[in-house]
Amino acid sequence: MTPAQASPPPSTITPPDRWPVTEQPLATGSPPRRHRPEPGGRRRQAGDGHHGPSLTRRLLQGPADDPRWARPALLVLLGVTALLYLWNLSASGYANSFYAAATQAGSQSWKALLFGSLDAGNAITVDKPPASLWVSGLSARIFGFSSWSVLVPQALEGVAAVGLLAATVRRTADVRTGLLAGAAFALTPVAALMFRFNNPDALLVLLLVGAAYATVRAVERASWRWLSVAGTCLGFAFLTKLAQALLIVPALGLAYLVAAPTGLRRRLVHLLAGLGTIIVSAGWYVALVDLWPAGSRPYIGGSTNNSLWQLALGYNGLGRIFGASAGSGAGGGGGGMGASFGGPTGITRLFAERMGGEISWLLPTALLALVAGLWATRRTPRTDARRAALLLWGGWLLVSGLVFSYMSGIIHPYYTAALAPAIAALVAGVGCGLWQVRDRRSARIALAAMVAVTGVWNHVLLDRVSTWLPALRWIILIGCLLVALALAFGAAGRPAAGRPGRLAVAFALATALGLGAGSTAYTLATVAQAHTGSTPSSGPAVASAQDGGPGRGTRGDFGGQPPTGPPGTTSPTTPTTSTTATTTGTTGTTPTTSSTATTTGTPSTTSSTGTPSTTGTSATSGTTQAAGDMGNGGGQRANSELVALLSKSTTTWAAATSGATTAAELELASGQSVIAVGGWDGSDPAPTLAQFQQWVAEGRIHYFVSGGMGGMGGNNGSTSTASRIATWVAAHYTATTVGGQTVYDLTAAASG
Repeated sequence: MTPAQASPPPSTITPPDRWPVTEQPLATGSPPRRHRPEPGGRRRQAGDGHHGPSLTRRLLQGPADDPRWARPALLVLLGVTALLYLWNLSASGYANSFYAAATQAGSQSWKALLFGSLDAGNAITVDKPPASLWVSGLSARIFGFSSWSVLVPQALEGVAAVGLLAATVRRTADVRTGLLAGAAFALTPVAALMFRFNNPDALLVLLLVGAAYATVRAVERASWRWLSVAGTCLGFAFLTKLAQALLIVPALGLAYLVAAPTGLRRRLVHLLAGLGTIIVSAGWYVALVDLWPAGSRPYIGGSTNNSLWQLALGYNGLGRIFGASAGSGAGGGGGGMGASFGGPTGITRLFAERMGGEISWLLPTALLALVAGLWATRRTPRTDARRAALLLWGGWLLVSGLVFSYMSGIIHPYYTAALAPAIAALVAGVGCGLWQVRDRRSARIALAAMVAVTGVWNHVLLDRVSTWLPALRWIILIGCLLVALALAFGAAGRPAAGRPGRLAVAFALATALGLGAGSTAYTLATVAQAHTGSTPSSGPAVASAQDGGPGRGTRGDFGGQPPTGPPGTTSPTTPTTSTTATTTGTTGTTPTTSSTATTTGTPSTTSSTGTPSTTGTSATSGTTQAAGDMGNGGGQRANSELVALLSKSTTTWAAATSGATTAAELELASGQSVIAVGGWDGSDPAPTLAQFQQWVAEGRIHYFVSGGMGGMGGNNGSTSTASRIATWVAAHYTATTVGGQTVYDLTAAASG
């Protein structure tokens, strides 16, 4: 064989022009490293003059061998995504008050920022690692604490994730496919919800997409360095949401093991290096927490022994999957808790009432695309780039989807945001590939089936909210079926080597519109609503036709938005509340022994933000909550008299109360540090009674607010630490009423 006849090295092989559908194998299998000019564009020169293109030109025009429209199209996609995620963002206030209070604490204390403390006094942390709080906390330090500084980081993370997914998909396909994947991802309802919210899921999804991008780069050249980048992304994803970050590891490992262009031994060694990178990039922080003297750092919320590692294995690990109590009241949800937020376990959970509207708009289509793509590439070489992409995205979707479907512990519908990149990549990748070879009957039938399945399933989902745009479901159904029939019978024409004809363009647009119409409409309805609380859900603000369980609310959707105010009221910062809400009472809250500690349900004055509120037994003036609600948002309805009292305090902690929700709302309203006794739901063994008594003796806690409650509305009975502290306070200090709320002044002389 002469040098001219030798095959090029794997890193420079150009992929095939057309998606393989028949038995004809791909000529090569490695991803593109030399991009060809695409129809409708022309190849640009690598540079101008002797100095190459300027930085501005490179940013605006992209790589020299891209078509002229590629970079402007990407910038339009990112700009529209930014507008979608930033539009009227402050309407949600602080969104999830639990994480917003931790962001506020991080803006006031560097130690609180490092550990993810719920309070600036560093009594206890949130029940997640702090990586997402590092981002929002730094934002609040730089720009000042506000709704925007809390929520904008997640929106920007969403824009970055969309761009990164587009870049990932184009490496194994082409520019058009990457852009379509990015658009499908951006217009997934649960993705738009999470990128406009301050839960850790936004950063988690960005890091997962980053790991996928690095893995694709690693597969191209069998690069252990890129595999280490993927491991680093996964390590920091672990520091964002612990075990959920590891669900995509099997898919990334399988793609590299199968397709990397090197020997098996080197592939295994590289995978071990990537695994080591995950351990190092996550383990440094776990070691830091364990080695730091426990007496000089906050208690790790959600754990039973003040250990981040136990939190990862217990409450946020096996406890979530198997539903067994992880030793923390927060983690002891059991199978019932899993079902109450995510619906009954089983293979249909992702399609059912609670999760269907969040993620399943293109889920059946993605599964069909995965089967079609694997069949089409069954005879291609081992290193085939498109099959490697199918293994990556398909493995991601199947493993994560099955875990979400069968989790028996606490699960929320918004967890499914982690499935959105895989679904978008599969639908766009296989759909565009089939479109390229639509002259083949098998490709036309597969593509028509994808469109028809989308139309039928979107009709079913929209029928669940039949009072919202009732004609839309019929338009999508009929339109998709007509497009599917036309595609099956070849009405879209044959692929052309040059510019596509007008008929082909029209059919391409109709196909894309049919696949994305339902998801897009639901996403726009999601963006139009304010979202607060700890159980946000996507969709329009209409009453649900189905019987709601705990956590269901006003979205007419499949996950439930917690009510955030008195029934029948609205405010600029909260959505309309649900008729399923019930006024928070004393059930499950910290008990007291003194009759004077019982608070009343008299009406209160307006809150510190002017929003009307109803006084009850919580420190938030009796904010109404749905059964199973895990907190409301923003702190807009905190007891204004109590807030004014706490604002004058100069002690380390202005107050202490049972549970994180009440403490968080008082912190947000007053700007002061408040101890969440017992952590999230009042069941954590922190602070201990002895520690609390010491802090009181040292004059570090000013007030104790009675009747606070955790996110789950209970503290595991009278034997919990929170109950013992409440009993001790009620027995030794005199209760007073502030704005209808029972308060004890711990700096006054003890009464007994």
